[in-house]
Amino acid sequence: MGHNSTLSPPALQPLWDHVLLQQRWAVQSPAFPVLLSLSGYLAFCLPFAAADLLGPRLPGFPRWKMQRWRPGPRPMARCLGRALSNHLLFVLPAVGLKGWWWDPSAPPPAAAPTLCQLLAGVLSCLLVFDLQYYIWHVVHHWNRRLYRAVHATHHRYAAPFSWATQQLGPWELLTVGFWSSTTPLLLKVHPLTSWVFMVSSVWLSVEDHIGYDLPWGLHRLVPGGLVGGSPAHDLHHRDPNTNFAPFFTHLDRAFGTAYSHQTQGSLQW
Repeated sequence: MGHNSTLSPPALQPLWDHVLLQQRWAVQSPAFPVLLSLSGYLAFCLPFAAADLLGPRLPGFPRWKMQRWRPGPRPMARCLGRALSNHLLFVLPAVGLKGWWWDPSAPPPAAAPTLCQLLAGVLSCLLVFDLQYYIWHVVHHWNRRLYRAVHATHHRYAAPFSWATQQLGPWELLTVGFWSSTTPLLLKVHPLTSWVFMVSSVWLSVEDHIGYDLPWGLHRLVPGGLVGGSPAHDLHHRDPNTNFAPFFTHLDRAFGTAYSHQTQGSLQW
């Protein structure tokens, strides 16, 4: 996607100029996207973890809870510990390997993307990632050995909660990280666009797992049922044969894998 500095809105160009002047390491470091994603995961999960722990003491909030089970400190700590240990033992070494061929001398673009370019780039990356994970997800559910060896770790909890977003085995985490980092390169989007995509994908993933059908959830704000959100993914954890797409609903609708009473319960291992 091309970038024309004459079209850059004032709100983005000063921000990008500041990054180039004061935070240029972020553009050049292969570790920055990992730090961005991990910090986003921690920040997005904390409010919902507090809501789960406070429970009935939050006026009106419990009525949006989709399942009765409420996680306590132990499963939260277990999921958080897995996420941190996965990053320490697997993600950071992968970043180190990536640093061997990363070219820090490659000049970043001088112009910021226009707002339209940024939004179109983020949406394009989300759609490509949605397809990539949908295919991976279906294969790992329909192959009994792959499910047990790789993906069953994520299905430890039939009632998802925010920290369970990264209740992942190393292979799944590295696969998701690979797509998150290479999809923006494949589509040749601006670095700023790729960062917004990463933060957006982390938020959507956390929102999928919060266990609350909130009135301000993205699935309620986007018309036409185009976004599955927490209700769709909550059904996937209860009935793992359905709702494979992580963000949108068009793939499940097109391929007949959207939740229905006819598909209910046929592949729960």
